[in-house]
Amino acid sequence: MAKFDDIEVGQFAEMTHKMTMEDLARFVELTGDDNRLHTDASFAAQTSFKKPVAHGMLGASFISTVIGTKLPGDGALWFAQNLEFLLPVRLGDELTIRAEVLRKIDRMNIVELQTDIFNQHRQKVTTGIAKVKIVEQVAVVPKLAESGRRVALVIGGSGGIGGAICRMLASDGFDVAVHSFRNKGAADKIVADIVEMGGSSASYSADISSPSDVTEMVQRVVRQFGTITALINCATGSMAPHKLDELHWSDVDEQLTTTIRGAFNLSQSVIPIMVESGRGKIINITSHYIEAPVANLLPYITAKSALAGYSRALAFDLAPRGIQVNLVSPGMTDTDLIADVPERIRLLTAARTPLRRLALPEDVAAAVSFLASDRSNFVTGETIRVNGGQMML
Repeated sequence: MAKFDDIEVGQFAEMTHKMTMEDLARFVELTGDDNRLHTDASFAAQTSFKKPVAHGMLGASFISTVIGTKLPGDGALWFAQNLEFLLPVRLGDELTIRAEVLRKIDRMNIVELQTDIFNQHRQKVTTGIAKVKIVEQVAVVPKLAESGRRVALVIGGSGGIGGAICRMLASDGFDVAVHSFRNKGAADKIVADIVEMGGSSASYSADISSPSDVTEMVQRVVRQFGTITALINCATGSMAPHKLDELHWSDVDEQLTTTIRGAFNLSQSVIPIMVESGRGKIINITSHYIEAPVANLLPYITAKSALAGYSRALAFDLAPRGIQVNLVSPGMTDTDLIADVPERIRLLTAARTPLRRLALPEDVAAAVSFLASDRSNFVTGETIRVNGGQMML
């Protein structure tokens, strides 16, 4: 909750947003403003703009996001705003929305903000002055972390393994934040399943290779659920095979970007929350293939091996702060990720597994459930292998 005394002149906050056709369609649906300059390419081509432009107030609406969630944040009553629309905003433009404190009016708890929007070329497209009253709470609300609330952020929660993990953690009493990148529909379905079973859940979209995307997502999760006590990272790159003589560094780099840069960005954003509350569980999903490699998966195996090393190093550094970091290493698991694996290979793998089958997503979720629970409070830097006995150490 924003406190007037904590706000200082010169303090600023900003966010970024890429203007999409979906944004435009939702704005038209909500407001009814279907002006053809915004919605009809052939009409716009006959104007001086030549191409459709986004509604000015659509871009300006993100000023509300900055004011309501970042500066001042909770308790901000936005009651006045003047605006100048300096340049058109096009679909695909990357906008940076910024608010900076110009002055404070102490007797009224009012903050005056300079509000500006820039495009990807650093051109100012919208500018104005906002006035915001800080409405402070009367009652004191205890910190959610102190009440024992458990909140899991599941990265890649829209996938086969991720979805099973989300549902199992919800059944364990966690509030579940379901992350997706390109499959929001699947994430929303998992959220609906959890809500139907009486749980609390919401979906979030983010590119985990982008620090700003991750930071914004984590802030939204904390705003909704109060804290994050468990981070489960199921993100994975493609398992498309690459023959060694056809391999490019870009194939390796793509895997490292998703797996290692993604894990790093997530850690950077979530660890401070866990340190503040004095507890936390981080669980990364690696792969059986780092111990039993197969042909033509060098980029994938390299990235997952790096994730294992990263996790053990992180476990060592975070142990004194009461945060455990562990790994779950599934064998071949019956999900969409192996849809392109030939049936012969799947059958052969099952036949060579002592338990005579492939792993199910629920098998992996059960291991994660243990590591996320208080039953694992003295376990850190470990790998639980869910491979039906293919690797026995």
